[in-house]
Amino acid sequence: MKLNLISVLWTLAALMAAPCVLAEKADRNKPMNIEADALRHDDPQKLTTFTGNVMMSKGSLVLRAARMEVRQDSQGHQNAKLWAATGERVFFRQKREGLDEYTEGEGEIVEYNSQADTMTLNTRAELRLLRGSVVADRIQGHLIVFNNTSEVFTVDGKPGATGNAGQRVKATISPRAKPLDANPPAATPALKSSPSLSNPKP
Repeated sequence: MKLNLISVLWTLAALMAAPCVLAEKADRNKPMNIEADALRHDDPQKLTTFTGNVMMSKGSLVLRAARMEVRQDSQGHQNAKLWAATGERVFFRQKREGLDEYTEGEGEIVEYNSQADTMTLNTRAELRLLRGSVVADRIQGHLIVFNNTSEVFTVDGKPGATGNAGQRVKATISPRAKPLDANPPAATPALKSSPSLSNPKP
């Protein structure tokens, strides 16, 4: 079936211009930019498929995969599903609002829903919090659902079959350093003995 080029261009322009709320507020009005080795667009289905070294960026949000399908509904909401190459995982990374911290994660299959503003990491899923360049927290499981706006996430393991341990949820959480007190309390003055007590009169 021959594609209507004008329709394809309008749909892609809408995909790249539609705003969505992300953890970094500056990302809201940034365009969605996608690079890949190949693209196929199905206009009746409103489905665009990118294959080969796919990289999607929207402000500070970055996604890397082997294949990505982007579907847009009549309200302009985007839903993207990404697959990794065999033996690898899809990667995402995003800056946290107002902090020198980043949230990043991986999974064999990743789904991004712009309306719900959620990232779903499926199979060998991992979510990490970086403070600067140091990994502070690490969560692992079979399925992780992360809400970019509220920064609330849920993690599920995978029950094992007979003779198989399956995949349990694992977490490593580092304590946050105490903030320095800008107004420390004044030092307590040292006690001194009273002259009348140390030198009593006869």
